[in-house]
Amino acid sequence: MLKVYFKTFGCRSNLYDTQVMINSLKGYSLIEDAMQADIVVINSCTVTNKADREVRSYAKKYSQLGKKVIFTGCGVKHLGESLFQKNLAFTVFAHSYKENITDIISSNKRVLIAKDKTSKHIDSTLIPNIIGKVRAFIKIQEGCNFSCSYCIIPSVRGMARSFPQEHILEQIKLLASNHVSEVILTGTNIGSYGFDTNTHIADLITMIHNINGIKRIRLGSLEPSQIDSKFLEILQLPKLERHLHIALQHTSPTMLKIMNRKNTFQKDLELFEYISSMGFSLGTDYIVGHYGESEEIFQEAVLNLEKLPLTHIHLFIYSPRTGTKSAINKDKLQSINGAVAKKRLKIIQDIVKKKNEKFRVNILNKQIPLKILIDGQKQISLPSKQNIQKYIWTDIKVLDIKQTNLPQISQDRHNKNNDNFAFSNSSITDVTTLQQCYTGLDQYFNRIFIPNDLLQNDIQKGSWLDIKNYALCKEYANANIAINGWDS
Repeated sequence: MLKVYFKTFGCRSNLYDTQVMINSLKGYSLIEDAMQADIVVINSCTVTNKADREVRSYAKKYSQLGKKVIFTGCGVKHLGESLFQKNLAFTVFAHSYKENITDIISSNKRVLIAKDKTSKHIDSTLIPNIIGKVRAFIKIQEGCNFSCSYCIIPSVRGMARSFPQEHILEQIKLLASNHVSEVILTGTNIGSYGFDTNTHIADLITMIHNINGIKRIRLGSLEPSQIDSKFLEILQLPKLERHLHIALQHTSPTMLKIMNRKNTFQKDLELFEYISSMGFSLGTDYIVGHYGESEEIFQEAVLNLEKLPLTHIHLFIYSPRTGTKSAINKDKLQSINGAVAKKRLKIIQDIVKKKNEKFRVNILNKQIPLKILIDGQKQISLPSKQNIQKYIWTDIKVLDIKQTNLPQISQDRHNKNNDNFAFSNSSITDVTTLQQCYTGLDQYFNRIFIPNDLLQNDIQKGSWLDIKNYALCKEYANANIAINGWDS
């Protein structure tokens, strides 16, 4: 049996698309080592020119190693024909053909399918389980109707269209029956869900909330201009994660206009203050160094950023994307030196880091238990006593134990400073010690580490814990947690 390896670049939508292909694949052996594969399927990202270069390099490497390279994903429109003509991909196919993956890779004939079947294609595949995962990405819509000047994605993902509500609910019920207890609703622009089907994302979330076995619902990135009163009404649902990621992209009114954004800072501020008052942590996407971001504009943006109750941020340094309005720079706006952009990124990182720490101190002082879904183990160096800000006195309650093996966690898309540690009083020592810990995310999208020896029972992947005994730590060594940016 021929062996197939799937390589996924990019966002949560791509991760979901790869799962669709994996579950549609028949008659092949799925492996986790590209070097051992006969066939390498690349699900590509094209969000930046750099992403294109990385994908092209990967395809070249494995085609030159003699692998049968199959190329799909968002990169097909810009890279597909070139890779095909240069024999760096045996076959290239557009998004809407991924459910035909078995027929495509079984063919001995090279094929280039650069165009989708239809601009309104929606996958019909139901995924029965997510191998090795305790949470599942659920795609609820595809495409985007926005026209942000820096973004290429609407041209490769198409116009916004919603998955049928019945399909989404059936998919989640199926996964819940196979022990998935947390779902992350994802898509190109999930706030547009229902615009084309006379439904609403708030109604969908309410229905998912009623599915047995689902204990937490997380949401992908939302657009502030799409958050309405009906959505705000469902924020009290107990299964909804107490964290929202709302993509602002910038905090200068001038830059928002340059970027052709639909949101305005004053409305963003009012929205964030309201949601924060309900006990939510809040994250955002933010671009620094875009054409036109003068020093004066940046300083205004920093002052505005300080007003926002932010706790998490996914920062980008602007990179011109061929094919976008920003890259053309028709108005000859000022370009920003790379070193200056890096300095600005660091300034914003530091601001949000302090905001996150303040938020976690507040949660700790209120003695709010952290509800943790265990997703793996990690060996870390525990902090010394002087780095411990505070600890409280109660216990770790095991809410639900799953009997599956725990993998090692090698990386996470969280900033290492957004982490808590669970301790007993006796575990706080004067020296830093290397120790094996269970790890998972809490309801505020912060990661927590729990030393194994604090738990009387073996806690398995997929278990839920109620943590009251924990401490904040500003810094720690050997944690191997990546910069905050894409998701678990």
